[in-house]
Amino acid sequence: MIARLAALFCLAAAPLAAQDLPDLQGREVVVATENAYPPLQFVDPASGTPVGWEYDALAEIAARLNMTVVYETIAWDAMIPAVSEGQMDMGMTGITIREDRAEMVDFSAPYMRSEMVMLVRGDEARFDDAASFAADPDLLMGAQPGTTPFYVGVYEVLDGDETNPRIALFDTFGASVQALRTGDVDLVLTDGTAGAGYVAATDGALKIVGDKLGAEDFGFIFPKGSDLVAPVDAAIAALQADGTLEALNTKWFLDYKMGE
Repeated sequence: MIARLAALFCLAAAPLAAQDLPDLQGREVVVATENAYPPLQFVDPASGTPVGWEYDALAEIAARLNMTVVYETIAWDAMIPAVSEGQMDMGMTGITIREDRAEMVDFSAPYMRSEMVMLVRGDEARFDDAASFAADPDLLMGAQPGTTPFYVGVYEVLDGDETNPRIALFDTFGASVQALRTGDVDLVLTDGTAGAGYVAATDGALKIVGDKLGAEDFGFIFPKGSDLVAPVDAAIAALQADGTLEALNTKWFLDYKMGE
């Protein structure tokens, strides 16, 4: 089932017809994105065009709310502060809804739930779960600082020390996966949807081991008090109700083949 392979949605809203949604009258909305978290948002290697699940979802939201989206690319570690300060109207990059982040920004309703999985090389035989990885001091994990995979790795796989030298830090998720493939690190945590996509695209070069770790809800972010939250929440509910989100899951998590 798509919900098992891609995302578990936790929205429980009544169906909304298009005429029930707010009309933003063409309002320009500046959206921050990193373009480094496939298949949610990334640069297509063939065309050089930013694409992904979130781009398609936001295009649907914009069409239904009558708003004009302008994208600005920004590094992950700068995104939440920039949106918090009002430099952008909105942010998207598979951002986990967390209480500490909610002190800086407002979140939309969750549009996706995912669980962390352990992505390793296809020939990995030294460990097969979190405990056996943690027990071998020679093994390294790749992660992007400040992200949910980083924190899950620190607190659910390793010893709770955020400066643990066994965590190699990378600027982007894609760079950590590349380091895994070249043998520079031995483990990368990612949500199950992206992990399954990488496994399917690499013909045995990568695999998933162990049990799932934790769970996360993804949401869009806004400056505190933004009047965009309620309209976007209404649009997300409408997309969930009419099957649009499920169709995007099929497109990006089942049909699209990710590769390096």
